[in-house]
Amino acid sequence: MENAERTATHKGRGFNEVLPYVAWVTALVGMAGSLFFSEVMDLPPCVLCWYQRIAMYPLVLIIGIGILTNDTRWKVYALPLALIGLALAVYHNLVYYGIVPESLTPCTQGVSCSQRQIEWFGIVTIPLMGLVSFLLISLMIAIYKPEKEV
Repeated sequence: MENAERTATHKGRGFNEVLPYVAWVTALVGMAGSLFFSEVMDLPPCVLCWYQRIAMYPLVLIIGIGILTNDTRWKVYALPLALIGLALAVYHNLVYYGIVPESLTPCTQGVSCSQRQIEWFGIVTIPLMGLVSFLLISLMIAIYKPEKEV
């Protein structure tokens, strides 16, 4: 029975140890994707996209440095940014799908926050990709339990 308990504990710890890497890769892909859309595909970001970038880009460094230095305090710095990005992404999706009128957004100059630039398979949009990214990052950070808590 001891081996079974030890194996279950080890498997749970293995999953837990992967969570920071999943959060980091998600942030990295989100950053690279946003740069690809704007710099390679020439799709200008709207104001809400810019705000989400402000929340996403530092996550790549914060989580990455936390992983490299084995410093568990990265959670304290990363979670607020991820949650702010998540709130912005939820709001952006509400605007994009017409639930919140665009007159209630900061999108008064430049690209409209509800402009359809990409819609893959009839559902995958830039705002939805941001929402899924911030949701995944927030969940990974929230459920990650470092061995040594700060």
